[in-house]
Amino acid sequence: MRITPLLKAALLPAILAPGLALATNGYFSHGYGVKSQGLAGVGIALPQDGLAAASNPAGTAFVGDRLDVGATWFRPDRGSEVTGNGAGLNGTYNANDSKDFLIPEIGYVKQLSPQWAAGVAIYGNGGMNTDYGNNPFRAFGSTGSAGVNLEQLFISPSVAYKLNENHALGLAVNFAYQRFEAKGLGAFDNAFFSSSPGNVTNRGTDTSTGWGARLGYTGKITPDVTIGATWSSKIRTSNLDKYKGLFAEDGGFDIPANYGLGLAWKATSALTLAADWQRIEYSDIKSVGGALNNNLFGSANGPGFGWKDVDVIKLGVVYDVSDWTLRAGYSHASQPIPKDQTFLNILAPGVIQDHVSLGATWRQGKSGELSLAYTHGFKKTVNGSGSIPAGYGGGEANIHLAEDILGIAYGWKF
Repeated sequence: MRITPLLKAALLPAILAPGLALATNGYFSHGYGVKSQGLAGVGIALPQDGLAAASNPAGTAFVGDRLDVGATWFRPDRGSEVTGNGAGLNGTYNANDSKDFLIPEIGYVKQLSPQWAAGVAIYGNGGMNTDYGNNPFRAFGSTGSAGVNLEQLFISPSVAYKLNENHALGLAVNFAYQRFEAKGLGAFDNAFFSSSPGNVTNRGTDTSTGWGARLGYTGKITPDVTIGATWSSKIRTSNLDKYKGLFAEDGGFDIPANYGLGLAWKATSALTLAADWQRIEYSDIKSVGGALNNNLFGSANGPGFGWKDVDVIKLGVVYDVSDWTLRAGYSHASQPIPKDQTFLNILAPGVIQDHVSLGATWRQGKSGELSLAYTHGFKKTVNGSGSIPAGYGGGEANIHLAEDILGIAYGWKF
């Protein structure tokens, strides 16, 4: 194929990156690639397209030569409620002034030899957005609308090596690009709350970058059973300097390590059952895992969102019939946000735990594939318990989130 169309396609996600805003398993995406999304994110032992390296780079050894381009429409429903607060924060707050987001993806894989395959996957890794027209912190003196916008884009070139016909190892180099903006937090932008006043809120969009690696293994242990394992390193990104008065460690916002195991069983010639387990180590990132405390925002041990590590179980069913592949999936994640940490998470209510997905691929001749996927994230509310410190007026903050996600992609096999 000619290189010019490929380069244009590769640039598409970078052009559309400002639309990224996810909040599924914590703030990571529930699945990479529309086919995987139709299985609630299953993919570690079940490579299906050019985005396989985003879940497990070893999978690129088994997908053949292909190019996949897609986009996902994402609509979250998020908000909060404050009760029993002595400083005047009580009320119900809707964070949906921004409603619709677009998440692009592209994956390309080339089989270089019977043993070697290489490719690149470009995808939205995660993110979070809230947009409160009615500022929850207005009683503290904050003005204007309030909220945050976090976007993460990954560009992951990968290689895979087949040890033999049934087993492969893979390596992906992850380049991470982040965008962040906070607004409406003026009440905290002073020397009483922050180590760097003037770098807390309303500073526009800041960006940071970093590098990491993902390792993977895929192997058929019987003709019908495939297993997979994957590990992604912690990515140390450059600081968000415009917000060094908000995030711990002078604006640090690294991307946590994550790893998982997968299993796929071809029960019949038409039916495949698959499952993944994933763990995301949010608690290792101070700006994310650090609890709300009495230290200054932005300091080395400053307040964070208090998120715990997350375990995710994903189950998927694939059924082939005629020119169609049908998919369904369910996933359940442990809760990242403790009940005593809901106050700051008014800005980042990533509380969803359960997703259900449906998907399908229509094979068009020998080379074309049109794929669709729909995912619903069931509404989850975390009611605060001891969540607002006395210094902020006491009381409780309750936060909620629900989501609808619709993806479409087209794949070419060469």
